[in-house]
Amino acid sequence: MVNEGWIYTDRLGSVASGLTVLDYYAQRYRHSTREMWRDRILAGKVRLDDQRTTPETRLQRGQCLSYHRPPWREPEVPLGVDYLYEDEDLLLVRKPSGLPVLPGAGFLQHTLLFQLRRRYPQVSPIHRLGRGTSGIMLWAKSSRGRSRLSQQLRNRQMVKVYRAWVGDWSHGNLSIHQPIGKLPHPTLGTVYGATDAGVRSQSQVTVVSRREDGVLLEVKILTGRPHQIRIHLAAVGHPLLGDPLYTPGGGLNLRVHPETQTYPVPGDCGYFLHSFRLGFYHPTSGDWQCWECSPPDRLR
Repeated sequence: MVNEGWIYTDRLGSVASGLTVLDYYAQRYRHSTREMWRDRILAGKVRLDDQRTTPETRLQRGQCLSYHRPPWREPEVPLGVDYLYEDEDLLLVRKPSGLPVLPGAGFLQHTLLFQLRRRYPQVSPIHRLGRGTSGIMLWAKSSRGRSRLSQQLRNRQMVKVYRAWVGDWSHGNLSIHQPIGKLPHPTLGTVYGATDAGVRSQSQVTVVSRREDGVLLEVKILTGRPHQIRIHLAAVGHPLLGDPLYTPGGGLNLRVHPETQTYPVPGDCGYFLHSFRLGFYHPTSGDWQCWECSPPDRLR
């Protein structure tokens, strides 16, 4: 079944001032070609301040652009969600690998956010998990929960521990401090990766077991950068086994896939990473809570 479509809205800042409508979309949203954006604008699917516009119209700061995307068929994903705990302030769920958390990259209703809001209309995520990452995830059900849990996350009071699977591991226990920032990507514009120009990040890696078919690691993240564990393990020479994007040394795999003719993106799956343990102070009682989520067999 197709979804209900969506309206993507951009409030324009000074950077967009002087660009044409077509230039803005072609430069900012490279997942579609310039010709595709032109056709959408001419068809009335792009509106400027809620009025039809043209590809050549010049933009001004403060204006509002909206792309009215018609209904489309989303990729199939696992939609089953396990509810681990809930009260009036918070919700803990087990996310399956393959299910995106937020809308984007062709996903709207096939997201964890959409599935949860059918049952809890006001729920909001406290942290993020990548599409290919499974495991425990914390959501707020009340404004008090959202405020106090988000503050703990900013203050680095939460404990977040993951299980990860790599092909080999030439280190013992290790603390990784590789900065993370944006790198050029041919279709997305930029993606996060290892770069000395990035923001300081820290992960602590513990070896759980070494086996013939790989090495099981436990990774505690002390900062919460996008794709931090994938980037950090790749940066020290041992990317997650099956990771389609991050390569040894922390670079990006930008080879076109021969079947799909697309470049790898962060939302591609194939790796084994599981949110295993989560600790936080309850937003009402102040009691310390520590939860674990059983990992898949390979990560036990």
